Amino acid sequence: MSMTSFGPPRQSYRWMMFIDGENLAIRAKNIARAECRLLEPSLFYVPDVFLWFPKQSATLRTKLVGTRLQLDPNSIRSFYYTAVQGDDPKKADVEQALWGLGFTPVVFKKPANQKAKGVDIQLTIDLLTNAFNDNYDVCILFAGDRDYVPLVKEVQRRGKVVCLSFFGHAEGGLRPELKIAADQFGDITSMFLEECAPLST
Repeated sequence: MSMTSFGPPRQSYRWMMFIDGENLAIRAKNIARAECRLLEPSLFYVPDVFLWFPKQSATLRTKLVGTRLQLDPNSIRSFYYTAVQGDDPKKADVEQALWGLGFTPVVFKKPANQKAKGVDIQLTIDLLTNAFNDNYDVCILFAGDRDYVPLVKEVQRRGKVVCLSFFGHAEGGLRPELKIAADQFGDITSMFLEECAPLST
């Protein structure tokens, strides 16, 4: 599955990506359990903190032309929002890991067994601010909560295209209101399951 499967419709569009990573990681764990798949901690997955796909570039900011890497001018930035329990060094470790994958990390500390509300708020602020400043033509939003519906509609009123990417799986938690509000939707379930080995019987 290529980035265009859940990304902007044309290469000429300037695009930015905004990922509700805490929710993404939690839903991925639920889907792996439901599908009897093995989801182990790695460079691309920290339980309940973040998840990404090894075969996908975070930003596609570079592309191989012949034997040289060139900057893709259409990819502006990819933000990854999440929260982690623990001290400052643990938070810094998560930030470093996400940065190493090509993201601009936005990491909050959170109390045990609670979802960090700062994730949703900061994602909303950044997505709106960049829309109002005309920093992108297309935004790729990885989220499933209905709370994002007003955000999507406001960004569309600014003339921006919203491409929603999330799990369409029954355990993915995607709210139909959010899916319908977006201009396009890409189901990442198959791509995720391809990365997870079946549990041995």
